[in-house]
Amino acid sequence: MSLIEVSPGQLDLVVHGPGATATSVRFFNWSRADEYETVFSVETLAEGVRARLEDVTVTVWDDMGEFFDGLARDFRGWEGERTWTNNHLVVTASFGSGGHVYLSWTVRSGFFPEDWKCTVTTVIEAGEGMTVVAAELKAFLAQG
Repeated sequence: MSLIEVSPGQLDLVVHGPGATATSVRFFNWSRADEYETVFSVETLAEGVRARLEDVTVTVWDDMGEFFDGLARDFRGWEGERTWTNNHLVVTASFGSGGHVYLSWTVRSGFFPEDWKCTVTTVIEAGEGMTVVAAELKAFLAQG
């Protein structure tokens, strides 16, 4: 995970698993539509796959930060899958062996069957790794 200042006051967030060729998800081009909405771009990268959406809107009621805080708090694991969703971004989390969280990130152009979508999965260490992801995602969403 890396939170990068690309210009004064402008942050990019990259979430990736271990290894030089790991799958990654990048959040960038942050802006605030109003006091309730944040707009940003998302790009997913995996071997042979790249998908990008320019305008993903997250509201204060979407509780994206709270979703990730909950994953970090439950570092001992959970059963099944947990999902956070909005019109263009879906995050599904499952707890796996060895104390790792599998985050499947789906970017989609819409929610109709004919719209395109792309899903990539990052593997994050439960505990400290998820705590860092949650904190950096909240910092990205709150910038400005």
